[in-house]
Amino acid sequence: MSDAILSVKDLTIQYRIKKYPIVTLRDKFIHLLKDPFSIFHSPSYYNVLKGVNLQFSKGEVVALLGVNGSGKSSLCRYLSQICKPQIGQVLANGKIKAIFNTDVGVIPELSGRENAFLLASMMYPELSNNEIKKIADEAISFSELGEYADVAFQYYSKGMKARMYLSLISSEPADILILDEVFDGADVFFNHKVSIRIKDMIKNSGVVIFVSHSLEHVTEVCNRGIVLNGGAVAYDGAIDGAKNYYLEHCSLQG
Repeated sequence: MSDAILSVKDLTIQYRIKKYPIVTLRDKFIHLLKDPFSIFHSPSYYNVLKGVNLQFSKGEVVALLGVNGSGKSSLCRYLSQICKPQIGQVLANGKIKAIFNTDVGVIPELSGRENAFLLASMMYPELSNNEIKKIADEAISFSELGEYADVAFQYYSKGMKARMYLSLISSEPADILILDEVFDGADVFFNHKVSIRIKDMIKNSGVVIFVSHSLEHVTEVCNRGIVLNGGAVAYDGAIDGAKNYYLEHCSLQG
């Protein structure tokens, strides 16, 4: 794919496994008696991602599937360039917008409407205050929060938070958009409504990457699926094939 907007080359992420420390001299003495060469042991490492190679092109809406612990969220954090790769490269040709949690960036005591303005300011820093206010107001209207728009955000359900975030993030095109489980929690009707809006947004955007445990959501929205298994890419292709692979090979492991 020569027109790749986002590419991953040989991405490998290792976390060092820390063992619980021996807190007393007696325990340390007994441990050394049992295993006198333990002080020479090499540290243990766990591979969260293993040699991942991927390319994403304009117009792709990609579902990232896998059981808990398969490396989905870790991959998203490196794709968004929040974290710097230890081994390998992540190359992006465009601005990245990523949402990992529907509580990040908000002030719980402020209303949904006020938080919508703050979030829009962070999502679209290149715009003027008037343009940001217009986006925030339109997103609130689209979310159909009604009278709850002026209720403190701390009283919102997960579904209401998802409505507001999805309404904001889908209001303007993005070069690279990464959404980690923000679809989860929104009601079925709103998911259908926002998926239509996201499809319209994608026509003028680059790449959209979804992480979700709902196969129904990703089947409706996505045109490509990637399945991670044990930190490696187990499947990369059409969304229906990814869904079938996930159900046959991965879902029983969760």
